[in-house]
Amino acid sequence: MRYFEDFEVGQCITLAPYSVQAADIISFARQFDPQPFHLDPLDTKTQQLGGLMASGWHTAAIAMRMKVDAYLGDTATLTSPGVDQLRWLLPVRAGDTLSGIELVTVARRSRSQPDRGVLATEVRLQNQHEKLVMTLEATVFVLARHP
Repeated sequence: MRYFEDFEVGQCITLAPYSVQAADIISFARQFDPQPFHLDPLDTKTQQLGGLMASGWHTAAIAMRMKVDAYLGDTATLTSPGVDQLRWLLPVRAGDTLSGIELVTVARRSRSQPDRGVLATEVRLQNQHEKLVMTLEATVFVLARHP
């Protein structure tokens, strides 16, 4: 288990590759973002936009999965006060393989609750062509090993 003390500013966490499938794009879109360019590869608008693309919210959810697999699943996380910045820079398409890094930008003990620390991070996801597709800045509270 990782605790607040296991993180430091400048630490870079590798996010393992994740392959995006057309069926997953469509399934996510049906439930959460039912727009034609996320649902129907043959739709005129979809074709005009270069083909089926994942919802930005799907891409963010994939990033979350990648983060959990990389370190959050084995970290004493408590909650998150939110996301400070989220940018979708390029469409994510069926067949893309996303990879990325998460950089710790802030690691400080909570002033009001010394049993935890505050981590701010910046996520950078890229596709298999090394093109940046999404950036995300967020904060999470992590339990301290030694309060």
